[in-house]
Amino acid sequence: MSEHYEHDKQITTNILKDIEEHRVHIAFVESDGYCPRFGYSIGLYKEFNHPELILIGLDPESTGALINNAKDEIEKGNRFIEGVNYMDFLVELPVQFVNVEKEHYPDYLGYAGWYNDNSVDFPTLQIAWPDREGKFPWEQEFNQNFKFKQPLLDRNTEFKFLEKRNLGVFTTSDVLNGEPIKFVYHNEDGDWQFHSKQEPNLDDAKIVCLEELVKKDPTLNEIYYLNYGESAVRNSIGEKWNIFE
Repeated sequence: MSEHYEHDKQITTNILKDIEEHRVHIAFVESDGYCPRFGYSIGLYKEFNHPELILIGLDPESTGALINNAKDEIEKGNRFIEGVNYMDFLVELPVQFVNVEKEHYPDYLGYAGWYNDNSVDFPTLQIAWPDREGKFPWEQEFNQNFKFKQPLLDRNTEFKFLEKRNLGVFTTSDVLNGEPIKFVYHNEDGDWQFHSKQEPNLDDAKIVCLEELVKKDPTLNEIYYLNYGESAVRNSIGEKWNIFE
């Protein structure tokens, strides 16, 4: 507990120091092997009355460069808006800014929430980058190899899983007949299992669309980030999930 406290204290000290010296701090979270890496600003809202910024899927150097580039423009009085191509960030390719829904804040903007008075009462824009052909993730022609690396935070608040909605996942008739999901497994090979019992009857196994289960129980969104080889367990719907490797 004390080690976690000291680590958290050091991070918050660094945040305050960077904002005092540079008017922004950039937090970066590396990929765990499943969820993509991302970085976000802390300080733009209080310093410039501009939305905070988040960028998903690029390396730390590129992420820092893009957010600092945006901060320099904001400092000059410029403001970024949705639906506009901005050409001064990537070589020969535009970026766009999209609004981040507040349902995603706890998953991506932890220290920004802390700095902004422990709340979600601040706006955030996601810097969206295109594929090599200049297509953005919301365009049909976008390269699907990059889609997993850049989830869009202006949508999918009711379905946070990174996979496609029609992904086939394993469950049993008990769950389909109304038994609560209390055991979730994200296998090493990427398969998902959702069960009501720790040792389900696999002779009764069913394959259903992931979206079907999330519609039946939206609280499954709470463990969308479960890494390969991890499991989540709870006593009942609404209780806290316990995560195990």
